[in-house]
Amino acid sequence: DGYFYQRVVECLYSSKDLQGIELIDSYVFNKVEDIRFNSTVGKYVGYTEHGVKNAEAWNSDAGILAQERGELERYCKQHAPIYYSA
Repeated sequence: DGYFYQRVVECLYSSKDLQGIELIDSYVFNKVEDIRFNSTVGKYVGYTEHGVKNAEAWNSDAGILAQERGELERYCKQHAPIYYSA
């Protein structure tokens, strides 16, 4: 009786070296992950027909990719000291 949309952004910290941080940005619709940006891969990957179409469009837009890549620096690396202090 409706639709379920979720966006999950997470930082994965594998070592105290800031080079080991990975950003995952997932888009979920009706409990199925459609598309994901992985900073290690450096682009969007689609997992459904809709996600593949969006990934192609978003990967062809340099501005969208630059913004997503910037999130690793802006969000994950800024919060690393908090994560490591816990």
